[in-house]
Amino acid sequence: MAVAASSGVKVPRNFRLLEELEEGQKGVGDGTVSWGLEDDEDMTLTQWRGVILGPPRTSYENRMYNLKVECGPEYPELPPNVRFVTKINLNGVHTSSGVVDTHAVTALAKWQNSYSIQMVLLELRRLMTCKENMKLPQPPEGQIYSN
Repeated sequence: MAVAASSGVKVPRNFRLLEELEEGQKGVGDGTVSWGLEDDEDMTLTQWRGVILGPPRTSYENRMYNLKVECGPEYPELPPNVRFVTKINLNGVHTSSGVVDTHAVTALAKWQNSYSIQMVLLELRRLMTCKENMKLPQPPEGQIYSN
């Protein structure tokens, strides 16, 4: 049995995801990211939606980016799969599919079972403010990936 390094206790997947769902519904944080279940009837707590508000003074400003987050059966021991639905030009995001490269995002590459969906969304938003990304030309607003 794997144990969390920080607490010494492994929290069951569904307890953990229910906690994240509650935080998402309460709007924990500064409102720049949000998350929740894609379908309220999803008893497996697998398919999630995320939204990132583009940071000011970047080419992402005044835009809302929708994402799909999939928490597999091994979550939180393994990171979620993350994909942008809204088209975006951002290093570490595949231009044809919107899939986030696990190795390009620190929160995913160095995943720990104490990390959360919120942490991944905030890390993606932080990447939008990095020098190499903040002025990248963006696709026309409202475009989505076809898959």
